[in-house]
Amino acid sequence: MTAAEKRQLAITACKVRMGVITSTHSAKAGHPGGSLSAAELFTYLYFKELNVDPANPKWENRDRFVLSKGHTAPGLYAALALRGFFPVEDLVTLRHIDSYLQGHPNMDTVPGVDMSTGSLGQGISTAAGMAKGGKLLGKDFRVYTLLGDGEIQEGQVWEALMFGAHYALDNLCVIIDNNNLQIDGKVSDVMSPYPIVDKLEAFGYHTIAVDGHSFEELEAAFDSARATKGKPTAIVMQTTKGKGVSYMENNAGWHGKAPNDEECRIALDELKAQLAELEAQ
Repeated sequence: MTAAEKRQLAITACKVRMGVITSTHSAKAGHPGGSLSAAELFTYLYFKELNVDPANPKWENRDRFVLSKGHTAPGLYAALALRGFFPVEDLVTLRHIDSYLQGHPNMDTVPGVDMSTGSLGQGISTAAGMAKGGKLLGKDFRVYTLLGDGEIQEGQVWEALMFGAHYALDNLCVIIDNNNLQIDGKVSDVMSPYPIVDKLEAFGYHTIAVDGHSFEELEAAFDSARATKGKPTAIVMQTTKGKGVSYMENNAGWHGKAPNDEECRIALDELKAQLAELEAQ
């Protein structure tokens, strides 16, 4: 990755974060914390990794992405809008009556969304099914899914992981956003899933631990995933919940709460300053 590419990705991730803040503020509801922690991941997927076409969202041979932690739709929507799937201006309609951008992704209304999700644990199951379907059809598309670390407390997740390994789905890439916070507090206190990496390896996955805010580490991990044959890959991202907004960082209270007018102003001022610094480099 060149310095220019890294800079452009960082600029886009900052804009994704701004989209998260403006949309949840407009909705007076939503989940900013986990959307912000995955901003680099959403950016890397849609601007570098995924083989998709915004002009043809249902293209048969596209790569698929399933947001298993569907409540972080604000982050996904911001990335999709910036990638050109729908107007950025529509982000402020999040959760509004008659808006196609509801609180969880809907594959029937949102261009670029490959699976309707929201009930935790189910997204990875559908992603595994998509990957198996691709194999049966002789297609070479890849399937990616993002889970929260609180989400992997669901038993269905581990059944899906077992399915992926059993059928040697090397076209499946499972990503876990490990920010160690869920709605009730620290994941390690609520129902510890640790050691996550060891468990995924035991389930038969090529497993990689990365800094989820580092584009270089994400690039290396996805390159390794594509090169791995005979087994699926799991990428465990260490991240900061609420990343990029000072008062939201590492604060479980911002899991599912929208910023008010003053909080929105502060957050956008911080993000605009970060954006200006990146653009000046």
